[in-house]
This record gives sequence, C-alpha cells and structure tokens, in this order.
Amino acid sequence: MLLADWHSLARAVKRSDGVIEVVDARDPLGTRSRRLEGIARAFNRPFILVLNKVDLVPKWDSKAWIDYFSSRGIRAVPVSAIRRKGKEELLKAMKEAVKERPATFVIAGYPKTGKSSIINMFKGYRSAPTSPVPGSPGYTRGYTIYKVSQNIYILDTPGTIPVEGDYLESVIRGRAPEELSDPVKPAVMLLERALTYNPNLALRAYGIAERDPYVILEMIARRRSWFYKSTGDPNIEEAARAVIRDYHKAKLWFFVPPPVNEARTG
Repeated sequence: MLLADWHSLARAVKRSDGVIEVVDARDPLGTRSRRLEGIARAFNRPFILVLNKVDLVPKWDSKAWIDYFSSRGIRAVPVSAIRRKGKEELLKAMKEAVKERPATFVIAGYPKTGKSSIINMFKGYRSAPTSPVPGSPGYTRGYTIYKVSQNIYILDTPGTIPVEGDYLESVIRGRAPEELSDPVKPAVMLLERALTYNPNLALRAYGIAERDPYVILEMIARRRSWFYKSTGDPNIEEAARAVIRDYHKAKLWFFVPPPVNEARTG
C-alpha cells in the first residue's frame, strides 16, 4: 500500500487554499487524522470534514456527528459518495470556506474512507481509481488536480494517510486481509466493537446468534467448510480475514455514535 509522505502533504497544504479530510461516518473519530488537521491549522487553511458513507448510518447519527464537530468549530458535511448524495452541500461548504477564485482544496483521508469516491462523485464518472478493500488496486499514485466547479479544484494526494493511534483501525485499514500474519486478533477486536453497538450483528450478517467473537469465527469457518488440513480444526484465520473484508464491504452493520459529555478538546 502506498502511504502519504507527510512532508510532501504539508507542502501541498501550504500551497492550497483549503483542506478536505474524508472520514468514515460509521466511526468518525476512529478514522480522523489529528495530524492532518494540525497541519491545516499550522498553515491557517480552512478545513472541511467530510462524513462519507452516511448511507450506512441512520440520519440521526450523522446529524449528531455534524452537531458534535460544529460545537468544536469544525465544518462537517454528510456525504454518500457511492450514492452521489451530498455533492452540492460539500461544494457549497467549499465556496463558503474560500471566497477567492480560483480555489484549490487538498483532499486526504485514511485508507478506504472514500477519498477517490468523493472525487468520482464530483466528476460524474470514474476518474479516480477505487477499491473496497485495503491492498487491492485503487490507490492514488501521484498528485492529481481535478476541476469540480467553475474555478474550484481538488488536489488528490498520493497514497493514503497512515492510520494513527487506534490499533484496530491501523491493522484493518493499513494492510490487505491476506497480508495479515495474525488476522484473528484484529477480527476479534472488530467483532467486539461491532457487537457493542449492534448486538444482533452476527445474526444479521451470518445468521449466527452468538456474542463470543471466537465462537462466531469458528462457526463461520465450519459453515464455509474452512478447515486446517493438518488438524481438521476450523480455520478461524480464514474466517477472520472474511470478517475484515466484510467490514470494508459494509456487510457488518454497526456505527459509533458521538461521545456524550466529552470535554471539548477540538
């Protein structure tokens, strides 16, 4: 996977007029880059946070996140790039953020938050490569500028922002499932997080009425006839990789609501 060069990204932000960060609406804080936001502040660039994939969460949840970020001085815009919804609201936010023309916005985000899909939404056709799972084809290889409106441009950054802080996000977004030497640990953590917010997740996704992540993995392996040849035991590693892929493909339905009574730290 091609990761962004922070020095080059900072230089691009300095030369731009504004910054757009794309996060996953299912877990905005888990896919938020404080470092990118710090770079935008350092160069005093207007900042817009795009909550992408809002089609995967209830409307009240995306509204609550918009209010959450607004209370911290951050303009957040709900978007469903795959359904091409939110384009006009995002464009409006860009025009309000930067009055002078022409204006160029750097766009960046963690792997699989939908940076290239946002560009495609503006273009109306597939101009930026995309892929649903980390490690598969679809990563930007160089800085590319796209015209999205009259005198409004988006500068696509090469690669994706390295995931910071959260171990789970860094693993499931940082590498392809097939490249993980131990996929069981992150898959178990993913299931634990998902079941916290949706207790019926395994039943809905796999028809399994269980809450123990290890039992869920074992049952997935048995149902799909995945067994270790050496022992005949259920191949829970393959089941774990399937769970991680299913998350990226939106087959595991859960979302993280905004924190309650959290101190306003920005």
